Amino acid sequence: MFFTYILYSPSADKFYIGHTGDFLEERLRKHNANHNGFTGGKGDWRIAYFETFNTKTEAYAREWDIKKKKSRKYIEALVKTIPT
Repeated sequence: MFFTYILYSPSADKFYIGHTGDFLEERLRKHNANHNGFTGGKGDWRIAYFETFNTKTEAYAREWDIKKKKSRKYIEALVKTIPT
């Protein structure tokens, strides 16, 4: 199983979009670890949205579909579809 996911950092007020074949909790732990890169150093990322796919190709395509829109409003609308 593969995932396309959106993370949110309250301290940075930023979203991060990615895909993985890892368990989402493990991938989140890696993002929250102290490392170089966009998600490094903040430590407060949370999973705001995710979709599941059967193949890595599908998950990667969906990640780029979201990124190509270049729209925070679109991302926020996706996040609102997940019950809290």
